[in-house]
Amino acid sequence: MSKNSSVSKAFAAAFVVLTVSAITGLVIMIIVYNTEISSMNPTPRPTFPSTTAGPPPDMRLPKNLRPQSYKVLLWPRFYTKIIEEVNVTSPNQTLLFTGNSTVNFHCVQSTSSIYLNSMWLIVANPVVMNKDTNEKIGVSAVNDQQDNSIFLEVQLNSALEAGGNYSLSLDFSGEISEFLYAIYVSTYVEGVPAHEGDTNTERFLVATNLEPTDASRLFPCFDEPDMKATFNVTIIHRRDTKALGNAEQSDSNIIDKEWKYTSFHPTPIMSTYLFAFTVSEFNSISSQHDRVNIQTYARPEAIAAGHAQYAANITGEILKFYESHFEIIYAQTKLDQIALPDLEPTAMENWGLITYQEGVLLYEKGVSSLLHKEFIAMIIAHELAHQWFGNLVTMKWWNDIWLNEGFANYMSFFAVDHVEPTFKLKDMHMMNNLHNAFEQDSLASSHPLSPPQGDIQTTSDIIQMFDSISYCKGAAVLRMLADYVDKRVFDNGIKMYLSDLRYKNSDQNDLWEYIQKAVDEDAGHTEVAEMMNTWTKQIGYPVVTINTTNGEVYQKHFLFNDSSESSLSWFVPVRVMSNISAPTVLLLKPGKIENKDEFLSTNGEWILANVNCSGYYRVNYNPENWERLLTQMEKNPHRIPVMNRGQLVDDAFNLARAKIVEVTLALNSTRFLRNEREFLPWESAVRNLEYFVLMFDRSEVYGPMQVYLRKQVEGLYNSQNQSEVPTDHSSQHTQIIAIQVACSNRLPECLEMATEMFANWMNSNTTENNIHPNLRSVIYCQAVAVGGKEEWEFAWNKFQSSSDTSEKDQLREALACTKKIWLLSRYLEYTLNPEMIRLMDVASTINHIANNVAGQALVWNFIRAHWEYLHMWHGPELIRGVTRRFCTQFELDELVKFSIEYYQSTATRRAIEQTRVNIQWVSQNKDIILQWFERETAL
Repeated sequence: MSKNSSVSKAFAAAFVVLTVSAITGLVIMIIVYNTEISSMNPTPRPTFPSTTAGPPPDMRLPKNLRPQSYKVLLWPRFYTKIIEEVNVTSPNQTLLFTGNSTVNFHCVQSTSSIYLNSMWLIVANPVVMNKDTNEKIGVSAVNDQQDNSIFLEVQLNSALEAGGNYSLSLDFSGEISEFLYAIYVSTYVEGVPAHEGDTNTERFLVATNLEPTDASRLFPCFDEPDMKATFNVTIIHRRDTKALGNAEQSDSNIIDKEWKYTSFHPTPIMSTYLFAFTVSEFNSISSQHDRVNIQTYARPEAIAAGHAQYAANITGEILKFYESHFEIIYAQTKLDQIALPDLEPTAMENWGLITYQEGVLLYEKGVSSLLHKEFIAMIIAHELAHQWFGNLVTMKWWNDIWLNEGFANYMSFFAVDHVEPTFKLKDMHMMNNLHNAFEQDSLASSHPLSPPQGDIQTTSDIIQMFDSISYCKGAAVLRMLADYVDKRVFDNGIKMYLSDLRYKNSDQNDLWEYIQKAVDEDAGHTEVAEMMNTWTKQIGYPVVTINTTNGEVYQKHFLFNDSSESSLSWFVPVRVMSNISAPTVLLLKPGKIENKDEFLSTNGEWILANVNCSGYYRVNYNPENWERLLTQMEKNPHRIPVMNRGQLVDDAFNLARAKIVEVTLALNSTRFLRNEREFLPWESAVRNLEYFVLMFDRSEVYGPMQVYLRKQVEGLYNSQNQSEVPTDHSSQHTQIIAIQVACSNRLPECLEMATEMFANWMNSNTTENNIHPNLRSVIYCQAVAVGGKEEWEFAWNKFQSSSDTSEKDQLREALACTKKIWLLSRYLEYTLNPEMIRLMDVASTINHIANNVAGQALVWNFIRAHWEYLHMWHGPELIRGVTRRFCTQFELDELVKFSIEYYQSTATRRAIEQTRVNIQWVSQNKDIILQWFERETAL
């Protein structure tokens, strides 16, 4: 290549040839673009822009043009490895990409301006064609990204006519990101060189992550979910790499000694946020399916070691389950999955090319916990559900993202239960989903599942919709509806919804319409929209109060902050049973106190509502019924369904946090745990007592609390054979929670076991780790917590040297468990260096440290000192993590000041509200709680 060609000539040559659509033109392009890549000056990395207005009066594209198809050519010019040459002072790597796109669109309303979304791209050579007459339309001006706008305006010499068909071609260039958005570079170390003779095992790949609004950073486009089109894509890439795209490969050929191209068949009609491609040296493994070619890609070393085998085994089965359940086949003939070393978020459902963080797709036998299989299965099931909910039928706008995420969560319960029935995970995941939703939705700063479109405008607004409300509350209200109308009826409505709206966009009104059709066909009487709009168009959920002495049943908006005024109410399907009667359902209507003696007349027996936790609400009872239920749990808990044993604890604790019942009632609900051996009740108690730990682990309450928990967990801990792992999947969860509770509350035999196991590993003369993979996470943490510098540095060295993703994740979390402040401070500094802590792991690592009482204050100071660096990717997550212990006026004042000076957001508003709740709750309950624990431990 010529090393003397100027940058301007190089770009000019590239833009000329990139407009050539024929594949034969690609060879000419390479010849013309015969320029030294490293001599180019890529676009400077921009700062993260503040959102500014585009086409008035709002942030949305005008609806006068409707895209139909795109033809996109992309050329990422990165190297897969660094080539070190003598007398060369800078490496050969480049982060430049160039491309050309043509979008064909229909004009709905006459206009003399074409608006597209485009950010941080250099655009050139606009060509507008009338496709009906094959005439060129003159362009008078191109206004691109002025003041960091998200819009590109192409002004025309003459207006486009309504009813006409047109195209816009543009050349563009941009920079491959190093920060996990849009098109980005990812690095990894290949233990086995990819090519014979390699000595440098560091490798580079590029991937895309475009949800929700980053497609416009890859190519100019109509980047809104209801602007669907097909995409015909060609990728130019280096000869020793493989390009993957949304659709099946249609053609591939060598251009010259360095480059080749890969073209793909047109995609289905889809939204821009689902566009994806990767270029890497990865290998793959196949899955079984009678029609779809399923390939799971990962590092060659990982594929050779069989780490992708479990994912490959279950993917085809999950896909078949969905095809059978929905009675709609998967829309393509190929499905690629790829395990990326770097990705934010955990996974992304790009149609035909699903991307995953490496750690959630790979299972490493002998290293990964046996329980890691359930996480892999849940993530795959979630992403495959999106191939129908989101990809085939897409929400009209981001205010209804719950139609994607809530459904994917809901369907994954059943898919995983189908492919792994012995795991018995459905109840556990349903409960976890319910409680995640409850936590956020108990605050007045929550948001509706489906807010008005006008409330969700900016990228920041959209991103904040990806939370536990959309994911978990969405799944919970769907489950409640299915339980009420009958799951068979619900499923029939969903099948009609997916079939009639395939390749189209929908909102929640469409969903209610189709479920209503199914209800009507079944001669049901439910007014679906009337009922469900109370759950989706307003925040929160109710607490249903049942008085068994007078038969009254009523509801009230449940909020942690009792000073918040609310008159909201819901249609609440309440499933009720008693000690002597089978479950039955009553519908509690909004704003009414009802007498339900016919349901509650049990001659003094206990009443239990929300049987199997199918409803999205909490339940309170009169004191007499509470006493009967708690007595039943202590004497013979098996009369109460296991899910409800957990939910009774959860309701009691949260009602106490909201000051609806006495805090002693919540504490009394834990007495039965001494004889409880099931996981779900223990998980519920541990999760709720975590709030007590956060509020009191810096006070005199914590000592007696630990003594009490040691007494309660001793029976569960001793019932486990800690020298071996149970074969039963649910029992493995129980074993781990027993060790966690016992060791964290300093049960001597547990601490002795953990430190001995870790010491044996440290002192072993071999690299073999004899700690069972299931137990490593908890053993590592407890041993590092009671240890010192030697244990911490041993774990750090193992973290640095390990190539096993599961092992690295467990060690990374365990390193945050030390009680040595200077070690935690050192660890925090490491998060600023991507060579030590990967960018996608920064927030979780900092939050692990914040979860440690010894590290919480350090983290609060640290994130404020480095906020400009950290908030760009991790702002809301960090705020949630670091403020969980805030319960003093001083901490509240600091948080308010931080919000004003640094970060005004939904996350800080929620944190401020929660801190105020914490302050009031602690001041009212601290003395009572201390006395209760002291009395119980004295018995």
